[in-house]
Amino acid sequence: MNRFTIELEREQDGRWIAEIIELPGVVTYGETKEEATAKVEALALRVLADRLESEEMEEPALTSVAFSFA
Repeated sequence: MNRFTIELEREQDGRWIAEIIELPGVVTYGETKEEATAKVEALALRVLADRLESEEMEEPALTSVAFSFA
């Protein structure tokens, strides 16, 4: 199983920023924690799908994906 860690932080302007620690550059903003989390999970899955399509990773490496919070 592939585990990805979500780090959440509230910005000074009130927005939430969510980042996947293990995937550099996978960062999103949301008005709420839930929105930022949903967006960063979706972006992470897109990045992983792109890596699979471009053969940067093998299919068996992604049999299962889970997200947890830092």
